[in-house]
Amino acid sequence: MLSLSHIEKIYRTDTVETLALNNISLEVAKGEFLSIMGPSGCGKSTLLNIMGLLDEPTSGQITIENQVIHGYSDKALSQFRNEKIGFIFQSYHLINDLPVLDNVELPLLYRQVSAKERRKLASEALEKVGLSNRMKHYPTQLSGGQKQRVAIARAIVGRPELILADEPTGNLDSAMGHEIMEILEQLNTVDRTTIVMVTHDEGMAKRTHRLVRLFDGALVSSNQFYTA
Repeated sequence: MLSLSHIEKIYRTDTVETLALNNISLEVAKGEFLSIMGPSGCGKSTLLNIMGLLDEPTSGQITIENQVIHGYSDKALSQFRNEKIGFIFQSYHLINDLPVLDNVELPLLYRQVSAKERRKLASEALEKVGLSNRMKHYPTQLSGGQKQRVAIARAIVGRPELILADEPTGNLDSAMGHEIMEILEQLNTVDRTTIVMVTHDEGMAKRTHRLVRLFDGALVSSNQFYTA
């Protein structure tokens, strides 16, 4: 599904050069649920952004579904992300001035999808995360767990094959965190969606198929829990 080969990311200023990722090679199988752990500043979010084509590596190769991502225009990259990848962020990134249903519809606005079909797909996504009764509410009227459910619905509304989740339970209490993990597990097992999740929570990581650890921008270990 996703292959990274010898990925390096270097941030440069006039006086300082920072190696954020150091020779990362990693393969994620189709249908796998992979977690990434490591101390703050080790490169986890940078790695996720490169996987999601939100940032370019300084060197190395990214392959998604046998397509080498190289030389794409910004427009082509945006279209590829929109069709293939769903994003879930720790801080939700919802638009407070829009009702829940409109927030979930947003990724479909960039496709040739009719208003009727957008409503249908957004309604189905909200039903999948248990928020059918909150479609007309605004994000400010929701709890943290409900906001994250909306964010998951937005991520899956376009039926992506890959979901990238950056600390999806990080702002939630343990009960809400477990509920969000159950939704992600269901997406993985029932819909066979491939998921890569950055987390600080060892317990959450052990519920995934495989855990990889980063330290100072390098891949230092990989633990297989069970086969995808």
